[in-house]
Amino acid sequence: MQIHRLEALSDNYIFLLQAPQTGSAAVVDPAEAGPVLAKLAELGATLTAIFNTHHHPDHVGGNRQLLAQYPNAVVYGGAADRGRIPGQQFFLEAGDRVEFAGRQAEVIFVPGHTRGHIAYYFPPVAGESWGELFCGDTLFAGGCGRLFEGTPAQMVESLGKLRSLPDTTRVWCAHEYTLKNLQFALTVDTQNPVLQQRFKQVESARQQKQATIPSELGLEKQTNPFLRWDQPVLQQAMGLADPLRTFARLRGQKDQF
Repeated sequence: MQIHRLEALSDNYIFLLQAPQTGSAAVVDPAEAGPVLAKLAELGATLTAIFNTHHHPDHVGGNRQLLAQYPNAVVYGGAADRGRIPGQQFFLEAGDRVEFAGRQAEVIFVPGHTRGHIAYYFPPVAGESWGELFCGDTLFAGGCGRLFEGTPAQMVESLGKLRSLPDTTRVWCAHEYTLKNLQFALTVDTQNPVLQQRFKQVESARQQKQATIPSELGLEKQTNPFLRWDQPVLQQAMGLADPLRTFARLRGQKDQF
């Protein structure tokens, strides 16, 4: 399975999954159809599946046009998003499996950003070291999504599920927010040398217009404050001892950053 990162809108990423041996392709969160159609034409591939993580327009905006061009493509999304994802045919629950290119992905229910948000995790297969996580707007490189429809408790539980995945997991999140996320992280985790080094690398990459996605989950666990709500250094920074309240205060501060 090959993964192609496509830029869309102002800061979105769309991920096109390709199975070269069959000529089929799948797309994760098509914000718009244009970049997907262009890449499919370049690859000579046929779209067979659309994997949506949640219903927001900048994740499903290309569904209808893609289905017009590829009417046999199957649209997947969370069961709790029924009626909110254009063309949705499969309504996925936690623990369901989806298959593409001979690989199975586990569906992880991760509400918080929205009430129906899901993520897709492809474990590594024989001969490969990395798993692939497509997490929409739940986990970002250096951050996490805003709580539009969920609670801090839901988001902590959701991020905890993702944090439990192996360090050797690539994080394919849907926005290029990394630099600002790390700028915020440095304000609450001021003495973290791994974070400081990461910020320098990301700052340099963005100055050269390079993408910072995918990230690596092992690095996120060391540097992302929204995966570290139970660490004493973050609790001290928030002036709290309770992990959930620490997370809620972090998210509130980030909302104002």
